Amino acid sequence: MTRIKFTQSLDELKEKLLAMAGMVEQAIQRTIEAYTSRDLALCHLVIGSEQDINRMEREIDQLAIDLLAMEQPMARDLRFIIAVIRINADLERVGDQAVSVARRVRDLGMFASLDLPVDVPRLGMLAAAMVRKALQAFIEENAELAQSVLAMDDEVDELNWGAYRAIGNLIRANVDVTDQALNVLIIARSLERVGDHATNIAEDVIFWVRGTDVRHEAK
Repeated sequence: MTRIKFTQSLDELKEKLLAMAGMVEQAIQRTIEAYTSRDLALCHLVIGSEQDINRMEREIDQLAIDLLAMEQPMARDLRFIIAVIRINADLERVGDQAVSVARRVRDLGMFASLDLPVDVPRLGMLAAAMVRKALQAFIEENAELAQSVLAMDDEVDELNWGAYRAIGNLIRANVDVTDQALNVLIIARSLERVGDHATNIAEDVIFWVRGTDVRHEAK
């Protein structure tokens, strides 16, 4: 493979990853809107998008593996392909979490509306912002921007822990709302996991740009 062809293949890999990222971001935004409006049609759209996201994940992995096998890239190009493979996996898992939220929102539609002490829209918006910023760091090859994503995870974690405490207290006070409360608790956990995957993406951007592995480092 000539260098020009290899560079074109790297560009294609990046474009495919960004196309998948757009699908995943749309799924997350739709789930947040679905929760707020209890729009079951949006839930069905998110659930229906899972197959397309999975298909895209397989295509990206195959292209990345082919590039590794045929070109045996070194240094920054090698880090880029490794980062794409990792980011691809995390994006697919973000899509899975969006589907999980959509299914729980759909289940909530079977119950009367209940004012629960969990700010799911805020948690969702923060998690979505983390994904968006991590992907922007990837587009811009900006390690500093990626680093800022890592600091956002604490607030998402705290909101999730707050949800656990609030839901636990609610169930103890009124067991009749257990089903609704547990659905919301699972939604909060899924959104917290979205934040975790955004953190992973940001760490992979740092690895690609700086050649530094910051996983598992204390924040």
